[in-house]
Amino acid sequence: MDKLELLAPAGDLERLKVNLLYGADSVYIGGEKFSLRANATNFTLDEIKEGCSFAHKLGKKVFLTLNIVFHNEDMEEVFNYIDEVVLCGIDAFIVSDAFIISYIKEKYPQVEVHLSTQNSTTNYETVKYFKDEGVDRVVLAREVGEKDIAEIIKKTGVDIEVFIHGAMCTCYSGRCALSNYVTNRDANRGGCSQVCRFAFACCEEKDFTLATKDLNMARYIKNLIDIGVKSLKIEGRMRSLYYLATVIGSYRRIIDGIYDGTLTKEEFSILEERLNKVANRETSSHYFLKEADWTDQYYSGRVEISNQDYLGLITGYDKENGCLILIERNYFKIGDDVEIFTPTGEVYKYKVYMIYDEDMNELEVARHPEQVLKLKFPEELAKYSMIRRINS
Repeated sequence: MDKLELLAPAGDLERLKVNLLYGADSVYIGGEKFSLRANATNFTLDEIKEGCSFAHKLGKKVFLTLNIVFHNEDMEEVFNYIDEVVLCGIDAFIVSDAFIISYIKEKYPQVEVHLSTQNSTTNYETVKYFKDEGVDRVVLAREVGEKDIAEIIKKTGVDIEVFIHGAMCTCYSGRCALSNYVTNRDANRGGCSQVCRFAFACCEEKDFTLATKDLNMARYIKNLIDIGVKSLKIEGRMRSLYYLATVIGSYRRIIDGIYDGTLTKEEFSILEERLNKVANRETSSHYFLKEADWTDQYYSGRVEISNQDYLGLITGYDKENGCLILIERNYFKIGDDVEIFTPTGEVYKYKVYMIYDEDMNELEVARHPEQVLKLKFPEELAKYSMIRRINS
């Protein structure tokens, strides 16, 4: 049995590399045109080429989003753009507009076409239709539950991809009209202003929000494996390196541990806590087991607590002084117990006993985010290793 795919979001080239090094099998990215994350850094053609080269050397893949709602004004550029990014080496397009499918499949049969969640696919007849049109994979709407996912797979035989972690849209599968109406920024053209997370005053003198809790499917990965899902997708092309490393690394371990039978209850509890704490919002499994209800929403009384666990990104090693070189992210001090974790899976317990600035001057505390610091450590670690606070 082939192991299912762990698919990660990459808003820029550095995020692409972190995702793949921390265990993602594939990444999805947006180019400078026709992507639904206009506020992400996104990828130039040269960066797409570099990202594909990096991924392919690791035996991994890169998918490009081409999933805005297309207007007439886009027709002059879209086909040339497809030609350009295919030459960069991408493995699949993620599309929502049907007119693109035939062009890609006829001209570039080696490149897969994945139907975006923006198409709001919720039933097996629609999946069958797009299968006949040449689509290789369908990313189901996030509103589809376990029983319906299983039935779709059974009746179509199409590769199915589902979201397992990250932000949820208040509107159906991301088809938002609120953003355009309230702020004149079209969410379906890449300009979402996240109106659903605005706080609105109401008659009860309380703030009201439409916001949903985040999605967290860690407890149901085994269910998804058992019903035959092909790909597990993480949301978050604009998330931080620490968030991506933590989420991808945690799901990588959960998936591998399920397949090889080594995931204990104790280890899973640690990973689940880590996933729940890495972002500011509460989490839920939303539609997977039932229709989503008030318990999956915020409405009022929403509180987001900033996470201060991420202490530093390791950028190198000072061999002369035997020190890790890092860029500080949050406050820590001498005597703190921390963890150093790496893309290759090692985790080191470490008590901070000396802190140095980049000129090897001793410090009592690290209190300046972005400051270059050094910590004594006996060995060099892989690039993109990080330091986090140990949770009780």
